[in-house]
Amino acid sequence: MLNNEYGKDDTFFFIYQQDICKDKQCFGMNFSEVFKQSNQLCKISPDGKYLATCVQYRLVVRDVNTLQILQLFTCLDQVAHMEWSSDSLFILCAMYKRGLVQVWSLEQPEWHCKIDEGSIGLVSSRWSPDGRHILNTTEFHLRVTVWSLCNKSVSYIKYPKACQKGMDFSADGRYMALVERRDCKDFISIFVCDDWHLLRHFETETQDLSGVEWSPNGCVLAAWDSCLEYKMLLYSLDGRLLSTYSAYEWSLGIKSVAWSPSSQFLAIGSYDEKVRILNHITWKKLIEFEHPATITSSKAVVYKEVEKKPVIGTEDLSVHQIAMGSSLFNTKSNYEITSLPVQVPVVKPDTDRANPKIGISAIAFSADNRYLATKNDNMPQSLWVWDMQRLGLQAVLEQTAPVRCFVWDPCRPRLALCTGNNKIYMWSPAGCISVKVQVEGSFQVQSIMWHGSGDSLVLLGKDQLCLCYLATDEEK
Repeated sequence: MLNNEYGKDDTFFFIYQQDICKDKQCFGMNFSEVFKQSNQLCKISPDGKYLATCVQYRLVVRDVNTLQILQLFTCLDQVAHMEWSSDSLFILCAMYKRGLVQVWSLEQPEWHCKIDEGSIGLVSSRWSPDGRHILNTTEFHLRVTVWSLCNKSVSYIKYPKACQKGMDFSADGRYMALVERRDCKDFISIFVCDDWHLLRHFETETQDLSGVEWSPNGCVLAAWDSCLEYKMLLYSLDGRLLSTYSAYEWSLGIKSVAWSPSSQFLAIGSYDEKVRILNHITWKKLIEFEHPATITSSKAVVYKEVEKKPVIGTEDLSVHQIAMGSSLFNTKSNYEITSLPVQVPVVKPDTDRANPKIGISAIAFSADNRYLATKNDNMPQSLWVWDMQRLGLQAVLEQTAPVRCFVWDPCRPRLALCTGNNKIYMWSPAGCISVKVQVEGSFQVQSIMWHGSGDSLVLLGKDQLCLCYLATDEEK
């Protein structure tokens, strides 16, 4: 296991580059300059070539490698939502307060499109998988309007339900599932995205349907009830109910859902602080992962973030190092492997308030299906990593502050996370690393986004962003 300890001789090296570990999954880091952004509106294009950011009412498109500005567009108001088309040729900018959507073209910057929903208002806007239709949901969820950029035609879909995840497209882009509410009952409609004709329409056995999500292979549609009732329903493409799963009937139910990339597993996080894994053969429970306050498993490694102030005498520093300023003397954090048993910090939730901080709020599988990462809101400073081959706990990362965001590398079993300070953290099967973001001024990392190649990260602060480049051992 990697122990990220730096000696006195390594102090200056720490400022410029961090070695995560010594195998091919582990990398050094360099940081770009800082750029402005608003409302966390920053997206890498699907083809990985461009970086789009919104700064108030301006849309800035940069080359992702050089970070040079390629296009600058001016919107009619401050942008609330921004999204690339699937072919990376168009960018949608939605201004919900004005009921407006503007579309910009990278190939033809002089071309522009404006969609005005008028007095009916606008609460959400998104691309269809073909990148040539825009789906707008009006205020009060009265309807979904489908606008075509090809022939300027308009289609309407009635009765969309306002819920957690009421619309989802299959991975191949052929089908759309939409949650509907009619006559106080829940329905699901499946549309063919080529011409938006209705393929299937069926009622669901739910009290208050909360969301739908296609399996990555597009064969199964998962639908789950509201948090007040634990019920997971699995449907085939033709609307047949394949299976119903309910772990218990008391109190609060499902809080989070995630498919594995292979579609073999469906992970369900609930308010009882457990994750249940369903298998794709029988749709029965395969394993149940608990999040105990005391970790005793000898197969799990517990990494604890510790903060230390380096003790360095000025006689050990060169003139150039002293000129670097006080950053050398800042508190540095790294991980220590904790001996078992380990007590995990637990926060007692206020059950009298709405949406109590309790249960599994986030689940994510690694790209190779090998690992599962979970966050239990009762233990906000801890991130749990599970091994899906041996179906057991692999590691726990205990941070000094609550985990805000964690994201898997899209190409490798490597996890990046942030806690709202000036550091990013990474876990791989080889170990953990804590890295200070080396940019001018103060930069507090609020969220993280991977480039599709897995070679770089976009770090988002409150109103700034920077890129973090990861160099493989072969490039060093």
